[in-house]
Amino acid sequence: MIDPQRPRLSIVRQCLLLHLNRSGVYYRPVPQSEANLALMRLIDAQFLETPYYGSRQMTWYLRRLGYEVGRKRVRRLMAIMGLRAVYQKPRTSVPHPEHRKYPYLLRDLVIERPNQVWCSDITYIPMKRGFLYLVAIIAISIIKLPRPELFCHIPGFHGIM
Repeated sequence: MIDPQRPRLSIVRQCLLLHLNRSGVYYRPVPQSEANLALMRLIDAQFLETPYYGSRQMTWYLRRLGYEVGRKRVRRLMAIMGLRAVYQKPRTSVPHPEHRKYPYLLRDLVIERPNQVWCSDITYIPMKRGFLYLVAIIAISIIKLPRPELFCHIPGFHGIM
């Protein structure tokens, strides 16, 4: 895109026209040092055996081998190699076995008239000094909000907006 051999347009002008930073044009990537490459080979070999090792455990492993490394360096090298620890995600949506399952009452119901089915929802909206609650009551047959209510949760203010 940028042609440094162009006699009519300087690199500065070309960068201005293309909305690019000159530092990106002149940048030459620095190759990894031999010490980092040796560490990366060790990390790769260990990661094949223990893919659940993150940067902390990999740092402990390298220190046990006698290498003086910090966690941030190991984390950076693992990120360069694209290695991420494999771990089980928390199961937050698993219901308790004794929890009763309630039937869905609207499954086969045909909605024919206004005011037959209503639903409600509540959410909060973050603000600078607290947050607001948004309460929506919706008539399903006409799908419009009859009266949204905003409950303010800001210190020093009480009431409905």
